[in-house]
Amino acid sequence: MTEEVQDIEKNDEESQSTVENTDFIEIPQEKIDKLIRNHVYTSMAVGLVPVPVVDFIGVTGIQINLVRKMAKMYDIPFSRETTKNIIISLVGGAVPAVASFPAASAVKAIPVIGMSLGAVSMPVISGASTYAVGRVFYRHFASGGTFLTLDIEKAKAYYAEMFQKGQNMSQTLQPQPA
Repeated sequence: MTEEVQDIEKNDEESQSTVENTDFIEIPQEKIDKLIRNHVYTSMAVGLVPVPVVDFIGVTGIQINLVRKMAKMYDIPFSRETTKNIIISLVGGAVPAVASFPAASAVKAIPVIGMSLGAVSMPVISGASTYAVGRVFYRHFASGGTFLTLDIEKAKAYYAEMFQKGQNMSQTLQPQPA
């Protein structure tokens, strides 16, 4: 792991201290970090899928899976439809931070140059979005929240902030040209 990624994760850990309320389930920070990181890597790989829109749908599925696993860790009843609606609200509400997500996928349809542009931008955007979704739900669940108590407006602001951190992290994970 590069020093830049470790620094980003260290800074994120400092801003994401585990809630010390004994009424709630506490999950070790390392376990959450690993879960999010693994889903970020998978999202970045799906971002490379050459078919427009398929990558977008695939990343959404990965994000739903991430939230499902977190909900299970916190013993929170999971609803696929509720989760999908919340994720769509988060991603759609973070405009312009994530306006490039569908656009980066659609760019792949442009003959010749579209695939190159999509191959560069979509993995970073996919990874950043998944990182942000993971951090939003982690913070919410760790504070004792459920799907029914999520304040979507507050979550959108935090999503946009975490998307920027995720973008920085995802860029450092991209292979650099020689």
